[in-house]
Amino acid sequence: MPQMIFVNLPVKDLETTKGFFGKLGFSFNPQFSDETTACLVISDTIFAMLITEPRFKEFTKKEIADASKTTEAIIALSAESREEVDVLADTALASGGSPANEPMDHGFMYGRSFQDPDHHIWEVVWMDPAAVQAQG
Repeated sequence: MPQMIFVNLPVKDLETTKGFFGKLGFSFNPQFSDETTACLVISDTIFAMLITEPRFKEFTKKEIADASKTTEAIIALSAESREEVDVLADTALASGGSPANEPMDHGFMYGRSFQDPDHHIWEVVWMDPAAVQAQG
């Protein structure tokens, strides 16, 4: 079985957050979702557990970061093309997301970022496969 990653993110309004990611074309695994948690499927092995803040608090003794003021993480996703980067970022901004950072364009690598409704920062990056092979 391949190793998987589950990124756990606190959310203020689960339905708003689910609606946002649904507009971006993502689906949810109902087997790992309930009224306090939604399992966002990013790929076959990558998931984001979107957890209401009261439920999230049950998993930590620390305070939950206020992502509108503090960056707790930047979640970076790869894209197949520059166009895919733009489509995802533009859709996020049109669906209730907000800008995070300026676009990055190094020619061989292109990325844009946005904040989801809970202010978590998501970065979408494309890298030229030829540049990746040259690094290997």
